[in-house]
Amino acid sequence: MRVTNSPASRKRRNRMLQAAKGFRLKRSKLYRYASDAVDHGRQYAYRDRKVKKRTFRALWQVRINAAARAAGITYSRFMEGLKAAQVALDRKVIADLAATDAPAFAELVTLAQAALKTKASAKA
Repeated sequence: MRVTNSPASRKRRNRMLQAAKGFRLKRSKLYRYASDAVDHGRQYAYRDRKVKKRTFRALWQVRINAAARAAGITYSRFMEGLKAAQVALDRKVIADLAATDAPAFAELVTLAQAALKTKASAKA
């Protein structure tokens, strides 16, 4: 006779139905459909944790570019200048400065431009 290990099976199924709480219709009530829905949702969650990082980096780049162009320098030249000046701020912080603290961002722009000039004179 086949032994089903009922307590463990019930616990596993209840755990899956709890994970499907908030889903609509069969997807929250019936194990078979809930299991498929939860598995699919977890795949999306795994993928989108990576996509979220890409999306935010793109947003920061757009914000920095807009502020940099308003200050008269392109994004790529600005970032090159910061790297030459050995400024250890990441794009998240720079974008926040661009959006909230214009004088501090202007200081970064002058720092980047000065570093670009010294880089160009050292090259020539």
